[in-house]
Parts: sequence; structure tokens; C-alpha cells
Amino acid sequence: MISKQMWKYIFRKLIFLIITYIIATTIVFLLPRIIPGNPLSQMLASLSQVAQANPEAIRAAEKNLMEEFGFGKPWYVQYFEFVSNALRGNLGTSVAYYPRKVLDLIIPVLPWTLLLLLPATIVAWFLGNSLGAWAGFRRNTWIDKGVLTTSLIVSQIPYYWLGMILIYFFGVRLGILPVGGAYTQGNFPSFSWNFFVDVLKHYILPFSSIVISAMGGWAIGMRLMVIYELGNDYVRFSEALGMKDKRIYKYVFRNSMLPQITGLALSLGGALGGALITEIVFNYPGTGFLLFKALTTLDYPLIQGVFVILIASIYLANFIVDFIYALIDPRIRLGQEE
Repeated sequence: MISKQMWKYIFRKLIFLIITYIIATTIVFLLPRIIPGNPLSQMLASLSQVAQANPEAIRAAEKNLMEEFGFGKPWYVQYFEFVSNALRGNLGTSVAYYPRKVLDLIIPVLPWTLLLLLPATIVAWFLGNSLGAWAGFRRNTWIDKGVLTTSLIVSQIPYYWLGMILIYFFGVRLGILPVGGAYTQGNFPSFSWNFFVDVLKHYILPFSSIVISAMGGWAIGMRLMVIYELGNDYVRFSEALGMKDKRIYKYVFRNSMLPQITGLALSLGGALGGALITEIVFNYPGTGFLLFKALTTLDYPLIQGVFVILIASIYLANFIVDFIYALIDPRIRLGQEE
């Protein structure tokens, strides 16, 4: 049974998230429009070739497109139209992929992004936390020094640079893995075994680059949390009672996991945004690669659409984590009353 205090805590959190979401989406709406350039320039350039550089036809086409996209209206009118359409599930029409709808572009690439980032994030989180906890519990030993040194080096390696190294070594030099894409061009997606193997081969390099670069940061953070927990009174008391190291490690590990779970939830919430540079390096058809194309073409509706979904997923993950924390630890919700 959820108490009255719990409902108050949830309500405050929900109001705060709604306000911050409105502010974040407003910033996303305004920022692309500050960038110099005409979002219709690429489309008009293509039309000029079709119209054989007829100035009147180009001006008429530009006027029609400006009216269709609403770019000629004041920014606040565009903003309220954007909000009202988004509330109805309409994120607009893409400029770069005209006349395709933004949702029709985002929905097909979401499975590829989730297939890549969700497993990679979870594997990196699990391996990093396991190594970090082991190193922290065995602090000042060769295990701790080895894990810490390796984690510091790995965490500082840019994942896109690591991706290019993997491509060169396994794709170019050895030629055992594909260097880009989610599957071989010309291979039609299906539920066949051949297509699954093809996808798996294309999956290994981007997956490995994300896992290797991310697990170092998780290991460093977990190591610090374990060392902090080992200095608490309950650990000293347990050692004085003669409790086995294995049992102490179990309690220390569980108490150190809360901040890491928060980080995992936020990472999973941000997964819908894709791994921008990784997807560019590997030419992977995810939301990050789609966002890159939208940014390079100033495709306002597509930029807005990707970020609306991304911000919502991050905030939803944050809200779920706060709710779980409040259920687990009453001090969190009671602290809000002070």
C-alpha cells in the first residue's frame, strides 16, 4: 500500500519532470533555428535542377514549402503548432526526406539502436562493476592496481577511435568482420538463419567498441564506492565479529550498487538517442546516425523528433529510478518533508 507521503513525493517529482521536459523541448525547438542557414536550401537546389533553373518556379516552390513547414511564421507560432502537433503524435514532415513523416523515419531505426545499445550498456555495466568491486575489495594489491590502471586507460580512449582501430585490425587487416552497416547491402531483412548470422557479424565491432570504452568508467566508479563502504563502521564491526570476507563483500557490494543502478537507468534511458559517433564510424542505421543526417541538413522537424523521444526516455527512466528508490529507502521520501 502506497502511503500519503509517497503519493506526495511522486506528485512533486512528476510536476518537476513535466516542467523540466517543457523547458528542454523548448530549448531543442529554439537551438536549430539559431544556427545560420536555410533548411530548405538542399531541397530547393534539387528542385532547381528539375525546373532547369527557372527562377519563378523556384520562388513559387520555396513559398509553398515555407507555408507547408511554417518556417515563415513567427517562432512562437511555430512553437505552439509544434507542441499541439506533438501532443497528437504528429512530429511533422522531414525536410531532408520530404515528404516522409518524422515518425516514419524514426520508428524503423529504433530497433537497431536498441539492439546495439541496450545489450552493450548492460554488459559494460555488469563487467565494469564486477571488476571495480573486486579491485576495491582487494585494494592495494596487484589486482587493484591492474584493474585501476587498465580502467583508467580504457576510459580515456575515445570510443570512435577505438572503433576505427577495430575496423582496421579486424576488418581491413584480417578481413574477418564487416567494417560497416547493420547487414550486407542487398540482403533483405528476414527471420532466416543466414540473415541472423549476417547481422551478428556486423554487430560484433560496434558492440565491442561501446563495451570496452564504457566498462572502464563503471569499474572506476564502483571501485571508489566499495572503498568508501569498506571504511564504514558496519564493516569494521563485522570484521571484529569474525565474519567471513565473502559475506562482508556481499553486503558491501549491495550497498555500493545504488548509485551504479541510477547510472545504468539513465544510460538505458538515453539509449534511444543512439551512439552518435559509433553509428557514424560504423555506418550503423540507428537514431544517432539519423540525428547526424538531420543536423547536417538542418532538418528541424527530424532534429526535434529525435530529441523529443530521447528526452522523454531519459526523464521517464529518472522518474522510475526515483520511484524505486523511494520504495526501497523511506529516508528519501521523508527527507522531502523537511
